[in-house]
Amino acid sequence: MDIVKVAQDIVVSSQRIDELIDSFIQAQDVKQSSKLLYRRTLKQYLNWVELKAYSLSEISRAHILQYKEELIGSGMSSLTVGSYITSVRRFYEWTEANKYYPNVAKGIKTPKRKQQFKKQPLLPEQATALLSYYQSKALRDYAIISLLLRTGLRTIEVIRANVEDITFKGSQRVLLVHGKGRDEKDNFVLLTEKAYQPIAEYLATRGKANGSEPLFISSSNNSKGERLSTRSISYIAKEGLKAIGLDERSFTAHSLRHTTAVNILRAGGSLETAQFTLRHSNPATTQIYTATLNEERRLQNSGEALIDSLY
Repeated sequence: MDIVKVAQDIVVSSQRIDELIDSFIQAQDVKQSSKLLYRRTLKQYLNWVELKAYSLSEISRAHILQYKEELIGSGMSSLTVGSYITSVRRFYEWTEANKYYPNVAKGIKTPKRKQQFKKQPLLPEQATALLSYYQSKALRDYAIISLLLRTGLRTIEVIRANVEDITFKGSQRVLLVHGKGRDEKDNFVLLTEKAYQPIAEYLATRGKANGSEPLFISSSNNSKGERLSTRSISYIAKEGLKAIGLDERSFTAHSLRHTTAVNILRAGGSLETAQFTLRHSNPATTQIYTATLNEERRLQNSGEALIDSLY
């Protein structure tokens, strides 16, 4: 395909859009999941260009800003808009490097994310109530909830775990973790006695489990013995959260990960400790958890209440 010729066209046809995206995607040294994201988001952008009857050769920084504002105005979250804009920036970096189009997206900022997570963490007494609820339930479910609360694992990391992933580093028992977006099990969480004991009791009910078997398996008739799904763990967690009165949409299985982080800070742990526990590559992500604690202090020591004490 002669992409230079595309630059001379008045508008971009659907066929040429696909060809242009293919050329860009093929040049990217990223994971397949990232390529799929680039393809989807760029298709949306180039369809927007076509809908507006623009030609790529006339697109300017003002047009990219217009596109960004329309994305925000459509009701997308700042995170989603950010992924769309990032793809457009990468695309124009590539077009400039290949002398197709100038990098008109250079310096276009992604929307600022609200410095707080959408899913709410549990207070220590709520976490205690959740554990108490599961103590009378299936050993597997109690072990899962305890593990989520004590290690901050993601649901995908729990279902990827195998029996053989429980091992030792030095004198400490750990669970090897196949993290989100990772190709192998290159990280770990510590299994304290309180985290490990429920797992050991659950595994004892399975007899001599093969090391390569999933750590947690399904007990339903349709998939008995198979690896659990993230939906299954989400359902298990939601059941308990509802039972202790946390039925809002902001309380889900992912809330337990946030609970781990916030309660590390509540217990006097450092941001670095929380970062290592949750395995954040960027400390700025961990920093967001301080917003929860600041909000709590704001509610507990309000200036409004002080005013009421005076008049």
